[in-house]
Amino acid sequence: MTIQRMDNVGIVVDDLDAAVAFFTALGMELEGRMPIDGRWAGKVVGLDDMRSEIAMMRIPGAPGRLELAKYHAPAAITPEPQVPLANTLGLHRVMFAVDDIEDTLARLRPHGAVLVGEVTRYEDSYLLCYLRGPGGIILALAQQLG
Repeated sequence: MTIQRMDNVGIVVDDLDAAVAFFTALGMELEGRMPIDGRWAGKVVGLDDMRSEIAMMRIPGAPGRLELAKYHAPAAITPEPQVPLANTLGLHRVMFAVDDIEDTLARLRPHGAVLVGEVTRYEDSYLLCYLRGPGGIILALAQQLG
């Protein structure tokens, strides 16, 4: 048996509208949005009386989706420290290849994007950076050079 594909990456957010706007500014598009609740949903994620809303974001013309989830019940838990450092164990970041890193940053800043470090050149191959988005989500951007 083999894996068929990676379907999506799930990210829990505190403000679903802000997260959708942020990823739309990145260049993704909203595939759909819907409430998720009921006994079956709680059994899947291991939470009693679970109610949430999800927004599925896709990359136009390419594979790869993000499932953004806002938990209404039980309420989402804020991690400690609230803004984890880059070396924190667990899901770390999602990286996107972009055509123009500076243009992408300019589009994302009005939506709360803040650089974690700085835009850095790796040899003659890439410009790279980490940034934080809504709710502390960490993204990486990579612009291939040449």
